[in-house]
Amino acid sequence: MKFSMIYEAQIVDTSRASEQRVFDEMIEQSLYAEEMGFDCIWAVEHTALSQYAHMCAPETFLAFLAGKTSRIHVGHGVVCLPPAMNHPVKVAERIATLDILSKGRVEFGVGKGGTEQEAGCFGYKLADLEPQITESMYLIPKIMVEDEIEHDGEYIKIPRRPIHPKPYQDPHPPMYMACTREATLNQAGERGLGALVLGFGGPEDIAKKNDVYRAALARRKPEDQVGYFANEHLAALCPTIVSTDREEARRIGLRGQRFFAESLAHWYQGGPKPEVRDLAPEEHLDVMAGNKAQVEAYLGEEKIPVGSEHVSIFTEVNDAYGTPEDCITHVKKLFDAGADEILFLSQMGTVPHEAIMETIGHIGKTVIPHFKG
Repeated sequence: MKFSMIYEAQIVDTSRASEQRVFDEMIEQSLYAEEMGFDCIWAVEHTALSQYAHMCAPETFLAFLAGKTSRIHVGHGVVCLPPAMNHPVKVAERIATLDILSKGRVEFGVGKGGTEQEAGCFGYKLADLEPQITESMYLIPKIMVEDEIEHDGEYIKIPRRPIHPKPYQDPHPPMYMACTREATLNQAGERGLGALVLGFGGPEDIAKKNDVYRAALARRKPEDQVGYFANEHLAALCPTIVSTDREEARRIGLRGQRFFAESLAHWYQGGPKPEVRDLAPEEHLDVMAGNKAQVEAYLGEEKIPVGSEHVSIFTEVNDAYGTPEDCITHVKKLFDAGADEILFLSQMGTVPHEAIMETIGHIGKTVIPHFKG
C-alpha cells in the first residue's frame, strides 16, 4: 500500500504573486507529507491551461523538492511526450539526472496531454499524436540503458550518439502511463507499465478499470514490453479533504472539485471559465449535476460515447471529504477495488493552503497508520 499526493498547481488568481504563492505552498505541503510518512509526490505536466494547471515544468519542481527531502519519492505523472515538447533524448537525460541526485527516488510516468490547446502550442494536432508518443516511450528506456543510441524512426531520428548520464536505478526507474479510458488501460497492461488512473470515478470505477488492467498485463507479450521490466501497479486518484468538521471538509472539498470540473470543462470542452463563488455543499452538488448534463449533451453532439472519464468528476459519492474515519472508509474501498497506491488530490483551485496542511496531518497521523500500522 502506498500513499501519495498529486499536484496540478491549480489556481483561481493567475497573477504572478498567486503563482509564486502556490508553488511555495506546494513545497511546504510536500515537506510535511514526507514528515507524515507519505510515499511519493506526483506532479502533472500541462501547458497553456490557465487556472486548471500551472504545473508546466514538473522536472524543475520535482528536482527542487528532491533536493529538500531525503526519503519521499518524486513522480512524473506524467511527462508529455510530443517530441517538440519533450524530445526523448532530453527526457532520458533529465530523468536519469534526477534519479541520480535523488538517490533512486524517481517514478517515471508518460503520456500525451489531453487538449488541442496544449498540442497546438507545439504545432501538433491532438489526434495525430498517438504513434509519436508510442515511438518515444519505447525509445526513452533504451536511451537510458544503452551505451550508445541510434534511431531511425518514423517521427524521431537520432544519429548514433552516447547519451549521459545513466540512472541511479538499474536499469531505469519504474515506468507508468496515464490512464483514463479502457483503451489506455489495455495499452498500459499490454506494455507492462504501471497505470496512473487519474479520473474521479471512485471505488466501483476503479474495480472495473483494475479488471481491465490486470487482464491486459496477464496477456502481455515480451516484445510489447516498454522498458526492461514490467511494473505491475495501479494508482487511483482520490479527491480528499480531511478535517474533524465533516461539514466544513465537504464544503471545501466540493467547492474545490467544482472548480476543478469547471476549469477542466473550459479547456477540454470549450465551456465557460470556472466560477469562484462559494456555496453550501448541497448547492455545489446541484451546480455540478447541471454541469454533468451539459457535458453529456456536448458529448452527444460530438457523437462521443459517454464514459466515466467524462462525467465521474460531477458525482457526489466518490471522494474522501470528511473526517479521518470517513477517509479511512473510502481509502479501504479503493484498496479493495484493486488499487496499489492512493493519489490524494487536495490541491484544487479554491482549496486553502491551511486545509491541505490539515488534510496531510490527519492522513499521516490517522489514515496511513491504520493501513500500515
